[in-house]
This record gives sequence, structure tokens and C-alpha cells, in this order.
Amino acid sequence: MPVLQVLRRLESGPRGLDEEQAQTRLERHGENVITASGRRHRGARLLRALTNPFVVILYILGSVFALIGAFGAAAMIGVMALISCSLQVRQEHRFDRVAATLRAIVVTTATVVRRASPEAPPVAREVPIDQLVPGDIVKLTSGEMVPADVRLLRSADLTVDQAVLTGESLPATKHTTGNEDDPAAQPPGAPTGDRRTFDCPWLCFMGSTISTGTATAVVVATGAWTYFGATNAELAPRRAETAFDRGVKGVSRALIGLMLVCAPLVFVVNAAVHGIRFAALWFAISVAVGLTPEMLPVMVSTALARGARASARHNVVIKRLPAIHNLGAIDVLCVDKTGTLTDDQISVDCHFDPYGNPDTEVLRWAAINSAWATNGDGAMLINELDEALLAHAEQLNIPLDAYTGVDVIPFDPPRRRSSVIVWTGHRLGAETLITKGAVEQVLDRCTRLRTDHDDAPLIPADRRRLDELADRHAADGVRLLAVAITERPAPARPHRPAEEQELTLVGFVGFRDHPRDSAPAAITALADRGVTVKVLTGDHPLVAARVCHDAGIDPGRIVLGEDITAVGDAELSELAAQTTVFARIDPEQKARIVRALRAAGRTVGFLGDGVNDSVALRDADVGITVESAVDIARESADVVLLRSDLHTVAEAITDGRRTFDNIKKYLEITISSNFGNVLSMLAASIMLPFLPMLPLQILVQNLCFDLCLLPLAFDHVDQRTLRRPRTFDSARLTRFVLLLGPANTLADLATFAILLHTTGSHPTPAAQALFHTGWFVENLLTQAAAIYLLRSRRLPSPRNRPALPVVLGTAVIAAIAVILPLSPLAGPLQMTALPGTCLLSLTFVLVLYCILISATKTLWHKIDSPTTHEPAEPPI
Repeated sequence: MPVLQVLRRLESGPRGLDEEQAQTRLERHGENVITASGRRHRGARLLRALTNPFVVILYILGSVFALIGAFGAAAMIGVMALISCSLQVRQEHRFDRVAATLRAIVVTTATVVRRASPEAPPVAREVPIDQLVPGDIVKLTSGEMVPADVRLLRSADLTVDQAVLTGESLPATKHTTGNEDDPAAQPPGAPTGDRRTFDCPWLCFMGSTISTGTATAVVVATGAWTYFGATNAELAPRRAETAFDRGVKGVSRALIGLMLVCAPLVFVVNAAVHGIRFAALWFAISVAVGLTPEMLPVMVSTALARGARASARHNVVIKRLPAIHNLGAIDVLCVDKTGTLTDDQISVDCHFDPYGNPDTEVLRWAAINSAWATNGDGAMLINELDEALLAHAEQLNIPLDAYTGVDVIPFDPPRRRSSVIVWTGHRLGAETLITKGAVEQVLDRCTRLRTDHDDAPLIPADRRRLDELADRHAADGVRLLAVAITERPAPARPHRPAEEQELTLVGFVGFRDHPRDSAPAAITALADRGVTVKVLTGDHPLVAARVCHDAGIDPGRIVLGEDITAVGDAELSELAAQTTVFARIDPEQKARIVRALRAAGRTVGFLGDGVNDSVALRDADVGITVESAVDIARESADVVLLRSDLHTVAEAITDGRRTFDNIKKYLEITISSNFGNVLSMLAASIMLPFLPMLPLQILVQNLCFDLCLLPLAFDHVDQRTLRRPRTFDSARLTRFVLLLGPANTLADLATFAILLHTTGSHPTPAAQALFHTGWFVENLLTQAAAIYLLRSRRLPSPRNRPALPVVLGTAVIAAIAVILPLSPLAGPLQMTALPGTCLLSLTFVLVLYCILISATKTLWHKIDSPTTHEPAEPPI
């Protein structure tokens, strides 16, 4: 449709909607969000819980019990699965609420033209994206996300990254005119996701990003009515697998593998020794259930949500909760220097002609470029350099109003320069093009340079002299921009970057961003946590080196973007590992460095806030940005810092490690205990003429133990555990289990000896019930003791006490062990009250177990970290 017909159909106009119209349409169309149905959320959470691998294993084992007629055991497994699913759904609901609350802190807005009343003038203002409605007039500029499906009204040099929709890596060119009869350009109404629709030059779609240029557009669809909303599941970008994803998969595979090995082994030993295959199968299935950590997803969700809330208190917003673990696992942090190593308070340091002489005329041309770059098509393209230029020009009373802006050729990363076209009115039909940008890129476009008397040709000797001049300032930490102009007749067509040629260099403006006072201490804090900082910048290598020196970073050999282009991925992995500072690199090279570090086995965090950082933010294990970042950076990041400071990152890393340490405790305690029980059952199968514990008793014991382990998510952690990167390590977990598990077995064997002495070698059914009850009680008591003793490197003490939820959890499991044989449930579970002498003997075994497990734990920590020493700090 023609533009006016589109506006008429949407009952809108170039002046935008008034506030009353916008409110009415918001009530009619709903908020501009993709997922509006809470029921669908609850269904998705329930489906995830029901299809969790550990719960699926319970279904299978319960079905086997039902097939062999053990309906009581099948019902118990059903109860376990139900409890696990219910807790997981409830925790994921809280998990999602925490994530939504944190994301709401960082609101993404769009520039919308609206009127306070029908008669009021239109005003461009920022509005939260979810408040957009069809008919709104929006302003778009480089770095912003397209907030809805829109039809272009005006545009200038517009390219749009549609990779999220089409998979294409190159930006698509968009403009307001085209052939309406061209079948390749389909208007709204074509099949959803049809590639021809996305190729339509005058339509931009929610989920895409403005790469270059500016535009004014009218919203034609919002929320679920957009193309992205209609196909959200298919179009949502898939992020690279992170340390959290790899760790959870590795541990899950190891646990399932342990169950698949141990359960058949128990069956074979029992069947071979006793020849009772039916009872052996029942017993083996119960062992498999006992080895299934069905509460692991609940534990992980609880710990991550708690970690995210703790990070929020440190001004860190966790957008994707698994990122809290990935923060703790970081061992390499890639940063840009601006705003992290520096104050991000940029000021004009100098302005001089091509011969190094101070010249306010250079400042005037540069400020005119900045002034009109902020006003082209009403779009705000201003950055911190422009702000500094305009402020400095105002301080010096340099007039800028003699020129009228005609057009803007906006900045983009490949060109590394921006241009404005202005007109003075003195020469009819003549325009002045003012270009400002990186020294090399502007000098490449210059053929002349301004002198005191006239313009002279730019010869190779001048180019070498100018490069040396720029290097001297860069070595002093001054960032230079070159300024060039040309006058030419006004073209009949829109202005394009190709016009930036045959320019006359008028001089340079220099900027200084002073080092952040806190940077050296923050770098030291990160190093103390085992995190290596690497600087990735597009700036001059000498500027980067000076800033790094001031921040306490040894830059070493600086690698340039051209060096990265010249090597393959394998060589880049080695180069990235040995290099601290990368300079003159483009966005794709940043992403390549991140991918190379990850390929070498490092866990990488990337801190960036610009358009050119979005790819690296997605490719890192954890993408980190700041609240003032551009839209696409905030959308790509996993973590948003409300305070731009590396100390904030260090605090978030500490929160991540604290979170993971509690997850690790759960895994170590539950798996070592269960593994020790399996060894005990194998030994009992050989030693005893009967089953050491009934299958139903195993299931009840396992359920009680798993539930009482969940409070570990709220436990304190040792200071020492926060000093190095933490992530899932299946090999280390296996070593821990192989060392600590047999300690549980020794306690069980001592219990077997005491119980056999009490019941005799060929006990009656009543004596067997006493044996089953005795081992049940001893098992739960030693498991409660294991929680206390294994939760910390050190022994329990007033300075190393567990959190209150852990105290209550262990008290509950101990109470169950003592009370259950005396309760009405003892009959259905075939238990009996224990005599006093037996309880006294079991108390002696418990004391010996505590001594043994403490000694074994000390041995483990010496093996695990033989060169470290016990910290003096209290737990936190």
C-alpha cells in the first residue's frame, strides 16, 4: 500500500497518536509482549518437570514395579515423582518470577512520536516497548532493536540485521520505496515466516536490529500479532552451550551411568547368591530408585534463584538465571577499556591542525558534525564523544548556528566514521560534507590538507608525518579523531557513504578518558579470584597500552585485528591464550576471540555495551553489559550491571561461586552416601541369607534424605571456596565419591555386625524386621551426620556453623530415623522398635562414623588441593 493509505488504514498520521488514542488501543490490542498467557507458562513448566530425565527414570522403574505386582512400591515411586514435579514446578514458578522482576529493572524503550491531546504538537519521547500500539510513529537508529512490526515512512542508509528471523549473517538493506508489483516484495498478509516477506524493503520486523542508518516508521503489528510473536519458538535464537549446560549434562550422564551399572550388579549378585530372582529384581529396582537424584533440578533451581536475588543486592541484574553459575565459573573476563578501566567521562583534550598547531577552526567543524549528527531525521545519534565536543565548543563560545543540516551519513563499525551534509545559504546549490572518524579511515579518504595559506595535496611524506603525530598522542592516552571537509554541488539523489572521498583534512580533535581510580584494585580482586582480564578494543594500540598500564595491567605484546584475520581458529586459540590486549579489532574478531578461548576450555565472560559487542555477548559463556548499553547489547547479555564497575563484576562472580558451592555440596553428599549404600548392599547380598533392607524401606529412606538435603541451597560457604573458578567437574566428583563412599560402607558393615550379633546368623522374620529397622535408622542418622560434616572443609564449630534451614533439615531427618519405627507407619513399612542396647550400639557406630568421615574428608582436601592452606576467615 502507499504510505498514506497505510496511515489512513491504521487511523494514524505523521504527527502520531494522541495519548488517549494510544491508551484505547493498548486496551484493545494488549501489551506489546510475546508471551501473554500465564496458562501456557504453567503448562510449559509442568511439561519440563514431567520430562526431566530423572523423573522419567522413576516412571520406568515404577512401571516395572507395577508389572511385577509390587503396587505399594509403585505407589511410593509415584509419590516421589509427584513430589519432585510439584516442587520443581513451584520452584520454576518462583524462578521465573525472580527473573521477570530482575528483567523489569532494566526497561527497554522506544522513541515514539505522540501528542498529549489531539490539538497538541507532536513530541518524540521514550516509551517502554510493551506500551507500543498499532499506529504509533517510532524513530529508529543504529543499535536499537525494532520494537514491533513496522512500515517505513522515511529512512536514511538503513540496514537491518534480520539473522534472528532469516539466519542470514549480512544485514538487509531497507528503504521506503520499491516496486509494489514485485512478487519478491510481499506486504503484510503473506504466509508467516515466508522469506519473501522478510526481503520486503519497506518492512522491518520485531526481533531484528538496526545495523546502520536511521528511520521513521509506523507500527503495524504488536505482540503475538507480529511475525516474531507468531513463530517465537522457531525464531528464538539459540545461544551457544554454556559452562552450566555442559556441566549439568555431564553430571546427569554420570549419575545415570552409575545407576545403570550398579542396579544390574546388585540384581546379578543377589540372584546368584540367593537364587530368588523375583525378590532380587525388586531389590535392584529399589536400589536404582535410591541412586536417582530426582530432586537435583529442584535444588539447582532453588540455588540459582537465591543467587540471583543476592546479586541484585549488589546492583547486578541476572536476566537468565543459569548465568549466576556461569559467573562463578568464569576464568577469563574480556572487557573493553572504556567505562571499565576508565571513568567513561570523556573530555576534549586538544584540537590542532595537520601540523600540530592548536586550531579552534578544527573544533568548530567537528562540533558542527556532532550537532547535526544528533538531529538528522529527528534521531538521536549522539555519543559520548559528540557530547564532549558540543560541551567544549559551548565553553569556548564557538557559534554553530550558521549552518543548516541537510542529511546525515551515520557512523557504522566497518567505516568507523560519520558524515553530515550542511548548507550555509551563501552559495546556491552548494553543500559542505563534514567527516569525522578514526584517523586511518579518514586519512584514506583525504587527498588534500589545510595549511595556513591554502589547501595542499596530501603526499606520502605528509601521511607518514600525520601517522607519527597520531601515534605520539595515542601513546599519551589521547584518542584522536580526524576531521575533513569538502564542498560540492548538492546531488539529486540521497547521500551515500561513497561520497566520502577527495576530502580535505582540516585537523584532529583529541579526547581523554581518565583511568578509573578503582580499576587497579578491581583488577587485583579479579586476579585473586582466579580471573584473567583481557582487553578487546577497537581503539589505537598505544592508547590501549597506556590505559592498561594505568589500570595495573601488563599489556605485553598487543595483537591487532589484522593479525587475527591472518590466522586460523586453531592458531587463534593459542594466540588468545597468550595475549592480554587486542586492539583495532572489529565485532566479528571480538566474537572469534571469545569462541577461541572457549574452544581452548576456558569459561569466558564478555563485558560490552555497544552495537559491535552483541555477537561476542551471545557467544560468551556469560554476556555482561551495563544499564546504559544500547538495546541490542542489553538484549544479548545474560547479566546487566546497574553500576559500571569491575568491582561489581567481582561481587557477582563471588555470588555465582557461592551458589555453585551449595549445589556441589548436594551432589557430593547425596552421591557419596548412595554409592556407599550400594557397596553395603552388595556386601550384604553376599554375607546375609536375606535382603538387608526391604525395597519399600529403601524408597522411603531415599525420599526423606533427598527432601532434607534441599536446605543446602541456603547454606553458608567457606571463604576459601570463592577463590577460584567453580563449575561442574564429573571427574572430580567421581574421585570424591570413590573416596568418601566406602567410609559410609564401613559404618554400614559395623552396623551389620552389631545387628547380626543381636539377631543371629539365621534370624526369624521378626529378627529380620529388627535388622531392617536397625540399618534404616543407622543409615538416616549417618546421612544426617554427613550433611553436617561434608558441607564445609572444616569441622563444625561456632565459627563454622550451618545455616538455620540446614540445621532444621538435619534435625528432621534424625527425628524421622528415631520416631518412624515407633509410629503407626512402622506396621506398613514392616519395622519394629529397637531395643535400648541396639540403640546404644548404633550410637557408638555413629560416633565412629563421624571420626572416620572427618579423617577421610581431611585426606580428600589434601589430595584435592595439596598446596593450599586453611583460611583464617570465617565462613560467609
